[in-house]
Parts: sequence; structure tokens; C-alpha cells
Amino acid sequence: MRRTETYKVQGGANSLWHVYKTVPFWKVVKCFVFIQIGRITPFMGLKNWLYRTFLKMKIGKKTSLALMVMPDTMFPERISIGDNTIIGYNTTILAHEYLIDEYRLGDVKIGNGVMIGANSTILPGVEIGDGAIVSAATLVNKDVPAGAMVGGNPMRIIYTAEEMAERKKKRDKAV
Repeated sequence: MRRTETYKVQGGANSLWHVYKTVPFWKVVKCFVFIQIGRITPFMGLKNWLYRTFLKMKIGKKTSLALMVMPDTMFPERISIGDNTIIGYNTTILAHEYLIDEYRLGDVKIGNGVMIGANSTILPGVEIGDGAIVSAATLVNKDVPAGAMVGGNPMRIIYTAEEMAERKKKRDKAV
């Protein structure tokens, strides 16, 4: 189950129609500009500094966001990423979702030593545990246990941490 807060909207129009009642226009503009700069810069240190300083994202040491990663443009401060984590090319990390009659906000917490494959989408209110692996093109629609490998749309567990350890043990024995 994702941890999100739900807010109903009034007035007969969908929630995105009311977007600037939920987040200030100039905040969205600022976030959009710094995210676009970050998406194309190949310098990890600069990208992390921009995101920490101007977007208030929590990004750990030695963490790498690949080219074209798209953090949430409206609520980036609700994203935290641990140390030594890799977020793959063109991944989207959402901390909000606008629906017809409501919108939802949720913190996204990505642990230490996590590997997220290219073109994945992480939905609001999700936690990804330390050492987890998310395969490419995965829709992360629920929590990922520490050390597990997950993939698919919708996401499913491919290996648990225990199964991953057993596979590693067998592989090391074979070498």
C-alpha cells in the first residue's frame, strides 16, 4: 500500500485544472528550470548540488541520477534518495498524482545502494529498501523490500533478498 495523502477538489473540473491552487505557479517554473538543467548535465556533483540547493531534494553521497531522469516538478522536496544509489536513464520519480476528483501527494524514499533501471516510473508514497534492484521499464507502484529484485508493469518481486543471497553464493562457488 502506498502512503499518500488525498485531497478532494471542488468545482466540477478535474484536479489538474486546479493545479495552481495546490502548488504555486512560480515554484513549478523554478523546479521545471532546474530539473531541465539537471536532466541534461553529465556532471553528477553539479546535478546533485542543483537538486539539493534549489529543489530541496534529499540526495545521498555518491548517488548518480543518469541523463534525462525526471524528478517531480511540483513537489521535489518530497523525494529522498540514499547514498551510492543509481537512478537509470529517463526514470520518472513522482511525488504527486492528479486524478479526476482528487489529487494525492506522497513521499518517495529510495534507500542506499539501490539500482533503478532505465525508463522506470516510481509512483508517490513508495519506499524502495536498501540494496534493492528495480529492472528497466518497471512501474514501481508499491514498496520494494530491501535487497529484493523487482520488475514489470505492474511490478512484481523477481527475487527476495534471501534468494538473491543464495544465487550469489552459488555463483561464487562456481567461480
